[in-house]
Amino acid sequence: MDGIKKVVVVCAVIWVAAVFINAVKTTDVPQKAMEGKGVVNDSLSLVKDYNVYATKIPAGINFAGERVPVEDPDVKERLDRELLVNTYWQSNGLLLIKRAHKYFPIIEPILKYHGIPDDFKYLAVIESGLTQAVSPAGATGFWQLMKGTAKEYGLEVNSNVDERYHIQKSTEVACAYLKKAKERFGTWTMAAAAYNAGNYGMARQLERQEIEGYYNVLLGEETGRYVFRILAIKEILSNPKSYGFNFDQEDLYTHIPVNEVSVDTAVSSFPKFAREFGISYKVLKIHNPWLREAHLNNASRKEYIIKIPKEGYYPPLN
Repeated sequence: MDGIKKVVVVCAVIWVAAVFINAVKTTDVPQKAMEGKGVVNDSLSLVKDYNVYATKIPAGINFAGERVPVEDPDVKERLDRELLVNTYWQSNGLLLIKRAHKYFPIIEPILKYHGIPDDFKYLAVIESGLTQAVSPAGATGFWQLMKGTAKEYGLEVNSNVDERYHIQKSTEVACAYLKKAKERFGTWTMAAAAYNAGNYGMARQLERQEIEGYYNVLLGEETGRYVFRILAIKEILSNPKSYGFNFDQEDLYTHIPVNEVSVDTAVSSFPKFAREFGISYKVLKIHNPWLREAHLNNASRKEYIIKIPKEGYYPPLN
């Protein structure tokens, strides 16, 4: 067997050497000499088929109607970074565009009702990617609310029901928090930054540095990028074609209409409850992610509104 192994090894070495020599010869041949011989210069083909362009800072860019001082070289570079990162993270960008088509119609009217500028819908995008995310620190849902904050603003948070996962209710809390921050700091830009760093954290930095305004204060990496990420996502989602995102209307995700069912008692089994409406437990949870267990305790007989998708949007149960 040892003799056979040696022969195999020698043959393999000879084959690799032959391939390498042939590759070197092909590379050394001028491009013109190879024309018509079926040889393609892969590097030139790649450059021709795929190009990376510098992004341009949009004229008159603003957040919630508040001007962004792009004449400041630091501000310009930080905005440019976020435009580049989000433009060329193509898969994520397309997912955000698709999800925005589904969820913005839910978020927008709530912001408008509470007098919060429409641009804050992009804050939800950078917080969670419009998913029911949970951070390592425990921030949860579209608006990444911490447990204490959610309870402070009236949401129910426990192992059975967690309303941080309720899109409408969590958006209401975000609105209340943002209005409070705006009253404290005077601008919507600072309110956005305070949403990330906390009102106390922002106030402490402004006092320590003896300065005012988000674009003037030195902040940590996350909060320092925060508003610029919002601005970049706003620009790209508002003008996706200009940034190379191509899609048809049918590619976008859509909101599924629902009926609302009022429940003011305990529910012993949501799988059985779901089947009564012709849907699976999975579908019930998709539309009511705030229901955290397969049953509802409801000892206080609180009224809950459970969403049931209208017929015809999911395949019938077997």
